[in-house]
Amino acid sequence: MQFTDPQILTAEYARQFWTRTFAVGIQNTRNAAGRSIPDAARLAGMELSEWMALEAGGLLPQTPEQLRAIAGALEVDYDWLASWVLLCRSAWEA
Repeated sequence: MQFTDPQILTAEYARQFWTRTFAVGIQNTRNAAGRSIPDAARLAGMELSEWMALEAGGLLPQTPEQLRAIAGALEVDYDWLASWVLLCRSAWEA
């Protein structure tokens, strides 16, 4: 039987939680803005598959430019989105 370090599991669960929290927030914000996934992807300069991965929790923005593009596509303030990223920072730290 193989044992896994509980700290590793805890870090992974935290990463998954915060990544999913961010993804659901992006999806909810897009829906509130009345944007389809293809429209949001186009407005953000992203491939459709990239936006879909963003909403599925498989892609996290890595640069301020990506965040600005996403904020613009969702018609939300960049600083608000950046603050939200800080809140979910565990997803990036794990």
